[in-house]
Formats: sequence, C-alpha cells, structure tokens
Amino acid sequence: MEKYILSLDQGTTSSRAIVFDHEGNICSVAQHEFPQIFPQPGWVEHDPHQIWGSQASVIAEAISQIGINGKDIAAIGITNQRETTIVWDADTCEPIYNAIVWQDRRTSEYCDSLREAGYADMIREKTGLIIDAYFSATKIKWILDHVPGARDRANAGKLRFGTVDCWLIACLTRFKVHATDVTNAARTMLFNINTLEWDKDLLRLFDIPESMLPEVKPSSGIMGYTTTTLFAHELPVAGVAGDQQAALFGQMCVKPGAVKNTYGTGCFLLMNSGDKPIVSKNRLLSTIAWKIGDKVTYALEGSIFVGGSVVQWLRDGLCCINSSSQVEDLAASVPGTDGVYFVPALTGLGAPYWDQYARGLICGISRGTTAAHIARAALEGIAFQVYDIVKAMELDSGLGITELKVDGGASRNNLLMQFQSDILSTDVQRPRVTETTALGAAYLAGLAVGYWKDIDEINAQWQIERTFRPEADPQFVASKLSGWKDAVERCLSK
Repeated sequence: MEKYILSLDQGTTSSRAIVFDHEGNICSVAQHEFPQIFPQPGWVEHDPHQIWGSQASVIAEAISQIGINGKDIAAIGITNQRETTIVWDADTCEPIYNAIVWQDRRTSEYCDSLREAGYADMIREKTGLIIDAYFSATKIKWILDHVPGARDRANAGKLRFGTVDCWLIACLTRFKVHATDVTNAARTMLFNINTLEWDKDLLRLFDIPESMLPEVKPSSGIMGYTTTTLFAHELPVAGVAGDQQAALFGQMCVKPGAVKNTYGTGCFLLMNSGDKPIVSKNRLLSTIAWKIGDKVTYALEGSIFVGGSVVQWLRDGLCCINSSSQVEDLAASVPGTDGVYFVPALTGLGAPYWDQYARGLICGISRGTTAAHIARAALEGIAFQVYDIVKAMELDSGLGITELKVDGGASRNNLLMQFQSDILSTDVQRPRVTETTALGAAYLAGLAVGYWKDIDEINAQWQIERTFRPEADPQFVASKLSGWKDAVERCLSK
C-alpha cells in the first residue's frame, strides 16, 4: 500500500494538516482557526494549548478524510510560525504564560535601548538579524522578568523555551523530546549562524539560562517519534523548518539566487544565498535556509509585517468586505486607485525600513474615493512592499532577479499578482501546488526517511500553474513608485 507524508502547518491564525503522496499531490487537508489574544495595543498572544488542540484536531481530520491511519504514514513534517515564544515548566509541561507572537511589539523600547548601547553590530555579526521586537530573545527575557518566580525557576533549570515547532514536537512526543531545527533557532536572536551554536555572549546579554534552550538539529532528520494517542504506531517526526524556509524549499529554490515570496499574514521574501551568509548592506536579514545532512544553506530575507492581514483589516476593521475572498472583485471594480495609496504599517514597517513605530497610512483620499479604491490601494501596498525588498536584495547580492516564485493565500489573487509583475518588470510564477510551505516540510521529512531519493527527484515534480508577465507602461510604473515612496516617507516615525 502506498504511504504518505503528513505535514503540519502551524500558522499565525490557523493550524493545518495536509497529507501528500509521493508525487507531491495534496490528498487531504484540514484547517482550524484559533483565537488571537490582544491584551494591550501592540501585544499579540496565543494560548499554547489552543495551538496544540487545533493542530491535533486537524491531524485526526486530515487522515480520516482519506481513510488512512498511522501505518500508512512514512513521516511527519512540521512547519510553523517563527519567532513566536513559548515557555513551559519542565516538570508539569504547563506553559507559564501565553505564547508571545512574532507580531508582538511589547519589547520595542528594550530593543531601542540595546541599539543605543551599541549592540547592533555584534548581534548582526553573530545572528544575521537586526535588533527588533520581532525575534524571540527579547520575548523570553520579558517572560522571565514579568512572570512571578519565572527567573528563579529558569536559573534552577526548571523552565523550557521553544518556538512553535519545538512545542509541537514536545506535544507529539509527550515532552520526551526538547528539540528544534537550525532554521527556527536562527530566528531567536540567540543562535550564532556561523558556529551553529547557542551563543554564550547573547545568552549573557539577555540573561537567559542555556538550560532553557532546545537541542538544535538539522531540518531534514529524525527529531523523535510520536507517543501521542493520535496514532496507534510510533511515527518519525523527520522534517522541521520555519514557514518561510519551508516555502523556499517547497518552491525548489535550491540554487543560489533563486527567490520566492510568500503572501501570508505577513510577506516574506527569501533568496537562496548558497553555503555562506550574505552580510546585508540594505537592512535585510541573513538567516539559515535549511540544513540537510552536514550541509547548511543560507538565505537572504526581507520581512513584511502586514501582508494578507491588511485584507483581514478591510474585513474586520473597515467592514468593507464580508470575507477575504471578496477583496479581488471589489478592487477590480475600479480601474485604479484614483491616486490613493495605502501603506499597511499596522504593526510597524519591516525590511528595509525597520521602523517599529511607523503606523498605517491612507493618503490621496478625495470626495470620490470609495471602498473599492481603498481595497485596490491595500493590495497595491502589499506589492509595493515586496518591490522595496526585491530592490534591496538585488543590491546586496549583485544579482538581477529575473523571476519571482510566489505562494501563500494572497498569491491566488490574480489582480495582485499581475500588479506585482508590472511594478517589478519581472515574471511572477505561481506553482500548481501553492501549499509550498507544507510541501517543503513534507519534502524535508520524506528525504530524511528515504521516501524521496534526493532533491533531483523532488525537483522534477515542481510545475508552474501560471506565469504573470509585465504588461504596464513603464511611465505608469515610475509614477506609481514615486507616489509610493512619498507615502512611505509620510508614515515613518523618523
């Protein structure tokens, strides 16, 4: 009987489970949303039990849809929202605080103090990252400083830290395994991407005991075996990567210079930079793309904090659409934005600006402006942010990007994809299977257990569903870009 790979895709707003076959086809998929918690402005949290509960429920649903059980699954792959921070008790396995989500800005002032104290260059050289509340280190420190008794328990070796992948591995193995992979470790601002070790200088700086931290393993390799009652058989958890690195691998961007963008809650543009990290001069991040065997592949990354979530804001905040799927029809009901620009800095601006105090801006409004103009400007705002990162990436790498591979929910929006191609003057390629984040985790897991022989076998499966080619007049593009630049300057805090 044919076996399958089960991929767990734990995202910012929902948990999914997808079953793939040997040809990389989706055989079943289940998805459950879970609540977002906003205790204060700029704070974003999740309940770790709800993360695991939603993930466990979709696992059961996905495998029951096609009538399989544990003996039909060759391996489990995990991909996850990155940087989100969970701390739990080593004895009881109970979280001591809610998960602090990657979007959370509560440590912004502390990050300012680190920069003012002159730590930016040291942190960047070791981690490839820019000091920002986005990453895990300052979130861990906040929990230790603000949860009563937490620091004493941490110093006594009684607490464990993990990103979401680590939490899921712990839950799947009934807390027998405390491990993460190199891609998630690289997003904590505690991991040295050159030595591939937790960095003792950074641990001292943030006052975080090393005993809290998980063992760091390759992205493709057996992390442990399930002991949960979800499966009657022990299954290997064999592939783990943060969502954006998993998407890079799922898009088969396996050669240096290959680029993908994921249009999710945020947008994340990654370029394969080969076997050495590129030191960015344009405020991009250097990070680890994956580790397979002993070989480490690095990536250059630009992060956009608000991508598809601006459509959620149009739905829930502005109430101009009833569902996110309606935004394309609303935006297409007008031929343009009529001079309206929407900078979706709802939680600050990421690369290449890194202004955590920037706030969203809609400008160019006139008496004739309608919800349709604002919806179209919101979609264009996503594409403009991607343009800014592509240009920074070209400067850092010295390479001209000739094609952009795309995935994520908003990549299905044809209006957005065409505009993206127009302003980049570059082909935009959408794959047949757009669930490339989950697919990348499946590929990494399958490679580890011999389900697929090698990367060449996987690469032969990748297929384009549609290519968007530039159609807009260059003068129109230049005018739009000029207006965007002016709008961004208006919303920056500096």
